Amino acid sequence: MPHHTPLIGTLVIAIVLAFLLGAAANRLRISPLVGYLLAGVLVGPFTPGYVADQALASDLAEIGVILLMFGVGLHFSLKDLLSVKAIAIPGALAQMLVATLLGMGVARLSGWPAGAGFVFGLALSVASTVVLTRALQERHLMQTERGRIAVGWLVVQDLAMVLVLVLIPALAGILNAGGTAAAFDDILRAGGITLAKVLAFVALMLIVGQRVIPEILHYVAHTGSRELFRLAVLAIALGVAYGAAQLFGVSFALGAFFAGMILSESTLSQRAAEESLPLRDAFAVLFFVSVGMLFNPAILLRNPFSLAATLVVILFCNPVAAYLIVRLFRHPVATALTIGASLAQIGEFSFILAGLGVNLKILPPEGQDLILAGAILSILVNPFYFTAITRLKAKFRLLEPSGNLAAAKEKEEEEIPPTALREHAVIVGFGRVGTIVGERLRREEKPFLVIEERQKTADAARRETLEVIVGNAADPRVLAAANLAAAHWLFIAIPDGFEAGQVSGQARRANAKLEIIARAHSDAEVEHLQKHGANFVIMGEREIALGMLDHAFGPPAGVAAPNP
Repeated sequence: MPHHTPLIGTLVIAIVLAFLLGAAANRLRISPLVGYLLAGVLVGPFTPGYVADQALASDLAEIGVILLMFGVGLHFSLKDLLSVKAIAIPGALAQMLVATLLGMGVARLSGWPAGAGFVFGLALSVASTVVLTRALQERHLMQTERGRIAVGWLVVQDLAMVLVLVLIPALAGILNAGGTAAAFDDILRAGGITLAKVLAFVALMLIVGQRVIPEILHYVAHTGSRELFRLAVLAIALGVAYGAAQLFGVSFALGAFFAGMILSESTLSQRAAEESLPLRDAFAVLFFVSVGMLFNPAILLRNPFSLAATLVVILFCNPVAAYLIVRLFRHPVATALTIGASLAQIGEFSFILAGLGVNLKILPPEGQDLILAGAILSILVNPFYFTAITRLKAKFRLLEPSGNLAAAKEKEEEEIPPTALREHAVIVGFGRVGTIVGERLRREEKPFLVIEERQKTADAARRETLEVIVGNAADPRVLAAANLAAAHWLFIAIPDGFEAGQVSGQARRANAKLEIIARAHSDAEVEHLQKHGANFVIMGEREIALGMLDHAFGPPAGVAAPNP
């Protein structure tokens, strides 16, 4: 039996190289995405040495896109989406129009026909789903006003591209100078059918999915099998995405996003997010590797001027257009800068559109090469935009107009008001564990506040008159607002051991005398947390076993029974 197959070879080489180069990039204090992309270049067909199976890598990357967008949907609600429709719909369409016209200008300078320029410009107008969401998640911006606008903008772009990908074949005769023009009623029919399918999918998810999907997860959760629950989460994410694509012509990413958004209304959404996280991250890495495999470095020498013009559209014109549009809607500078930086890259829809254009003989192969080169170079540069925004944020905040409610809201998100509590406790995470800790602190009449990332949980805690800081506890601004320097206890109740270690390390630096109590799921997590300053770490499984033994035989000799 042969032990080497293209699938296993591609998977192993891609993950190992991505890990090595991602770790090296992290060591150099640059985004690990750079390492993942370079790993793809090394195993691609345009560099010497091992060549991975490009088709397999692309299929695996699609799974990453599905799981990532499912995770985004789990932290996003229909209310969030509708709250930004006033800017996301006109903003996304206007930005796409500007980029398309500029792309047509680049194509005209290259001597291509108008049809080729139209496809080329459209390909330069759509940001990458994966890059955008990863950038927002890494900077804990997903739950902010900026994050909601960016995701809403992304959804509008995806919906527009679903329609475009259906209409391009119908318009091929018009776009291709040598083709036969399609009848106007054929074009209308194709567009109408696509819109009807999208609306049918959305209606099905809102009417049927809103009842069926949570019910399935609740049923599986009551079986008590963690393995079945994890499998149910994956089945829902992948099944809805695949069904949306096959039955309704909706993209995998959009189908998965809606599945996650419907499930976000369930009380099990947080657990679903935790169970899908490991696979989500692993397959998202494969997306970046597959993008790197498409890059042919020879384009840098073969057509440098057209490539430079392409990069100007992606890296300068797109973000400037987005910035001006957001400012036109009277949103603050910080929001406009974030949206602009988010759109300074292109990705998966651009590849699909370029491939379709070449197959229909609308776009010359050179155009596809420029789009692929522009995508990988813009993805490499994009993290530096966010770094620049962080450094310039204080300067631009001074330019906010007084009395602007949107600016005031953004400023409140940027500058979290510090607590007035002293000698208090801080609870990180207000799920099942954090809630029990809070109840005991109330009985003991100890002052405490809660740090919670999930807006719904935070709102519920506030209804109980608790002081809540909304945000990720690993964010230094959030910990600073909790006034750890004057706190007595820190209870880290989140299940993620790595994130808990970041929180513990920052807290210990802020207060050497702080009593840090954390939870863990393994001996390795216990060691990790203790290394990062935790005074006492409780491993759940061990405490369950001890509790069971105490109930059966009583506490060991010389050990007092715990207070209930």
